[in-house]
Amino acid sequence: MFEILFKYPAVLARYRAAPHSDSRERFLEDCANQGYSDSMLRKIAWVLMTVAPGINIDHGEVTLQDIELAVDQRTRFSRQTGHSDGFRWSRQMFIHIATEWVQSLGCIVSVPQVERRFTEQLEAFARYLREERGLSPVTILTRCNQLADFFERLPPARDSIRSISIADVDSFIEDKGHQGWTRASLGTLASSLRSFFRYAQSRDWCLSGLSAVIESPRIYALERIPQGPHWEDVQRLLSNAGGDRYVDIRDRAILMLLSVYGLRRGEVAALRLDDLDWTSERILITRPKQRCKQCYPLLVEVGDAILHYLREARPRCSHRALFLTIAAPFRPLSASSITAIAHARLTALDITLPSRGAHCLRHACAGHLLALGFTLKQIGDHLGHRSANSTLHYTKVDMPGLRLVAELDLGSLL
Repeated sequence: MFEILFKYPAVLARYRAAPHSDSRERFLEDCANQGYSDSMLRKIAWVLMTVAPGINIDHGEVTLQDIELAVDQRTRFSRQTGHSDGFRWSRQMFIHIATEWVQSLGCIVSVPQVERRFTEQLEAFARYLREERGLSPVTILTRCNQLADFFERLPPARDSIRSISIADVDSFIEDKGHQGWTRASLGTLASSLRSFFRYAQSRDWCLSGLSAVIESPRIYALERIPQGPHWEDVQRLLSNAGGDRYVDIRDRAILMLLSVYGLRRGEVAALRLDDLDWTSERILITRPKQRCKQCYPLLVEVGDAILHYLREARPRCSHRALFLTIAAPFRPLSASSITAIAHARLTALDITLPSRGAHCLRHACAGHLLALGFTLKQIGDHLGHRSANSTLHYTKVDMPGLRLVAELDLGSLL
């Protein structure tokens, strides 16, 4: 592998003379098989040659502190000798590459474990939400993360669930409010805390009645207006992503699924190659909230965008997920990556919205269908709503319908 990357004999000799040359070369071959470019492979080779002298892999166990020390020592040496140009890469990138190399050798990279408070109770609560309540993985993760944050911020004297008081809960919610959390977010947080303490009370972990006195900001039914870009802006967004770059080809297919089908970000991230039925021209969507799959006709324009991505931009690899990263190492896009793509594209067009993520395109889809005359039932079915109440929010943005209501002659009722 060294011979492929480095042509000058003196440079090649330097890479071979550094410690652990065989294992470094094998690691580079693995990276090449994952699709890394030659320029990236040269950078990885340089990083490993730089830090390898400071890492002892002979005893089979390497700690994260060992790797950090090797990186920091090399940084200090380069600054002293005036050769600091190579360290334009971040320290974390050096550590990441060295860690991956050490792990490929079968060495243990021990990371200090940060012991989370009340882990046993939190895990029991998560099992309860999953097995008895049947909540979605996203909801369970959100609630557990909020609770873990709450536990970490408790005073050290709170060494048991029973020692937690309502003052601790109120103080935590108040602090989040001062940090800029909206009333809706604070309401969700309070709901998570109430849910846990109800469960804790059933297990006799906490004081009786604690969940009943947890207060949250008043949230009015249907008070918020779903805000998405105008459909003209959506068309402009799709047109702007119509370039020939691999990232444009991929992003256009993603944006079309978000706006035309109104999919949630997690539903786009969960799409797999097997969900596309090209023979019947259908696409299968996994609905995590309903715990079912929903079949849609594959519209010609959307199908062409996905096909263009598969033929021209999707990396050739073993992953079955539909949407992958463009650069190696190739891996499926996460739900947060889908949001980042939508946010970046909307921001680049100066589209002003309170929230410029993937979900606003779902709102745009609903608003567009409403303007075309679809019923709320049809829109709810298209969006995969579990309840008709979820779709009622969009009646507040149906301006033609609202004008008709305003023009009704109430006659003698006045």
